[in-house]
Amino acid sequence: MKLQQLRYLVAIVRNNMNISAAAESLYTSQPGISKQLRLLEEELGVELFNRNGKHLTEMTPIGRQIIIKVEIILREINNIQILAEEYRDDRRGSLSIATTHTQARYALPPVVKLFRERYPAVTLQIHQGSPTQIAEMVQSGEVDFAIATESLELFEDLVMMPCYVWQRCVLVPCEHPLAELGQLTLQDVARYPLVTYVFGFTGRSQLDEAFRNAQLRPVVAFTATDADVIKTYVRLGMGVGIVARMAYDPRQDQDLVRLDAGHLFAANVTRIGFRRGMFLRCYMYDFIELFAPHLTKERVRMIERFQTSEEIDALFEGVELPVF
Repeated sequence: MKLQQLRYLVAIVRNNMNISAAAESLYTSQPGISKQLRLLEEELGVELFNRNGKHLTEMTPIGRQIIIKVEIILREINNIQILAEEYRDDRRGSLSIATTHTQARYALPPVVKLFRERYPAVTLQIHQGSPTQIAEMVQSGEVDFAIATESLELFEDLVMMPCYVWQRCVLVPCEHPLAELGQLTLQDVARYPLVTYVFGFTGRSQLDEAFRNAQLRPVVAFTATDADVIKTYVRLGMGVGIVARMAYDPRQDQDLVRLDAGHLFAANVTRIGFRRGMFLRCYMYDFIELFAPHLTKERVRMIERFQTSEEIDALFEGVELPVF
């Protein structure tokens, strides 16, 4: 059994049983992967995939059990490599983060700037995606950190730590009737078509719940994953925008009026997380603390020993998180 065969096996699964796509992702040839898969199955004495002719259709029951073990092995090999890199040079390496557009566009820039000044030899990558995509990227080892708010059930296998609380706001053009009101009500907002986030992004589920609890069914005219796109369509008069409060820029958005909606919708907690058992390098602890100052290296190391999200939540009971 060769390490390369295990990597090929994982690549096939991640590419939906498509050997050609797996080969392309690993910059190798399709015949080479097919041959190594065949040799691995012969050595193990079991078939890892069901087949329809030459095409793989799905993993066999034993294949599904084996792939779990293989992914654990590859994660530990990665930890060994990281440990060696840390010993050689603790200020050189790479850091990859998966998050949503709102976090990448509005929350991360000042943190990234400080981090790059402190660690110029660390390669930093930010991947944007849906909560499901973010969870998959971290769990598969494609990225190091997840920064997310929604669908926390997708992240149960990760160590997810609270960073800050954020509220929503309502955005309207300057001449809009809502701009003349004092404190908004849900009934006020529901009178107009809404322009907001796609379900599953940036606290959207809590927004829907607020209207549902008030027995209101507003018309959602347009949805997007990008707050800047939402603002564009608010300017076009398609509806009332509901976005994260941090997404309003007083300089760039002077043609829009920001109305507080913190009293209308429940607040959200943004969290940062990583795979359980992952070896964190010194600069990774530093990035976490730059993003959330209360998550010091000592506190994160304590959290690494916790086994459940309930233990993590209990640690932060009574801790006042920053509010945005």
